[in-house]
Amino acid sequence: MASFVIEGGHRMYGELIPQGAKNEALQILCATLLTSETVEVNNLPDILDVNNLIQLLRDLGVEVTKLGKGSYRFTAKNVDLQYLYSPQFMKQSASLRGSVMIVGPLLARFGKAIVPKPGGDKIGRRRLDTHFLGIQKLGAEFSYNSEKQIYEITAKELVGTYMLLDEASVTGTANILMAAVLAKGKTTIYNAACEPYLQQLSKMLNAMGARISGIGSNLLEIEGVERLGGCRHTILPDMIEVGSFIGMAAMTGSDIRIKNVSSRNLGIIPDSFRRLGIHIDQEGDDLHVPQQESYEIETFLDGSIMTFADAPWPGLTPDLLSVFLVVATQAKGSVLIHQKMFESRLFFVDKLIDMGAQIILCDPHRAAVIGHGKSSPLRASSMVSPDIRAGIALLIAAMSAEGTSVIHNIDQIDRGYEHIDRRLNAIGASITRQA
Repeated sequence: MASFVIEGGHRMYGELIPQGAKNEALQILCATLLTSETVEVNNLPDILDVNNLIQLLRDLGVEVTKLGKGSYRFTAKNVDLQYLYSPQFMKQSASLRGSVMIVGPLLARFGKAIVPKPGGDKIGRRRLDTHFLGIQKLGAEFSYNSEKQIYEITAKELVGTYMLLDEASVTGTANILMAAVLAKGKTTIYNAACEPYLQQLSKMLNAMGARISGIGSNLLEIEGVERLGGCRHTILPDMIEVGSFIGMAAMTGSDIRIKNVSSRNLGIIPDSFRRLGIHIDQEGDDLHVPQQESYEIETFLDGSIMTFADAPWPGLTPDLLSVFLVVATQAKGSVLIHQKMFESRLFFVDKLIDMGAQIILCDPHRAAVIGHGKSSPLRASSMVSPDIRAGIALLIAAMSAEGTSVIHNIDQIDRGYEHIDRRLNAIGASITRQA
């Protein structure tokens, strides 16, 4: 189990270029299964989750050609459906939550799919009901093999229909959308997720010949087509990494320019950080976070304590609440962090409390942070990363702390952040990777 050794207290100065968006990449890779023609994808991040999904596609029989850094060509002409029954597929798929999104494409194109109960982050129960209910409405039949712990899905024909999703699930919407593009007739998806990742997936599918309207809204209409062709697609910058860099700059008192962020796709992320008191300048498509010795959390207009809560797009993404929480520990003022979606995502705060942070974990979903500013810096500590987003939050904490910290299980960080130690060290951080 690899570890990071972090010497805290180093300020960073320079430029960072955000990687391609992890959450978009996983959807786009699964969509390459929808056609036998070649799909070229650019700006893929070099991270564990993406690399593992690319390998899974290879093992399924997809021809994969690396064209250059972040650029690949995929041709799913000879998909080996028998591989779905192999122990290796079961192991790969169970360890990678994004693999559940191969169900829609395989079902649409081949009429069958198999998926084990997926793994991924240890952040609480992440149900698949939205995926399965939506795909069932299109005509698929599901059976669960409790002995093998796999779901078997079949469909002689998918037929378009109206559906109202029980929640605006991003991966659920993506899975249903990829099944619907080849279904017979018209499909209407109401309460669809509308994150930029979904917008990108929809635009890519339309470039392949799909007929999707309502892109960017929570009401998608899909006219099914008989087949899809190839295309070329470029993935957006990762908004979660952009937000992580903003928080990192504030916590460490650094001066960082984040390049080419696709600002129109960041939603309320920059303004939410500004409400924490962080100064951010937008210059063209760059964000500049100047060196700040302190930052103070705003209150609401009536003087009550600021609350940050996750919400479906265009609300604040849940993937950044861990960063908001850790950044608030060194602010002046208090804030309530309300993580609605996952019941275990805030449990990493005990590690921050060990470092000297003043946090009250009210319940599994809410934490109150009392910030005393940088007059009470965090202490170095040894800790274990439980998931991707808690991992980056702990890294930010360690970079701002006094002394040398160790973070174990950094595979969780590598799942979502591309060579983060090299990139940060290049602008002044002191992070050593140990096997």
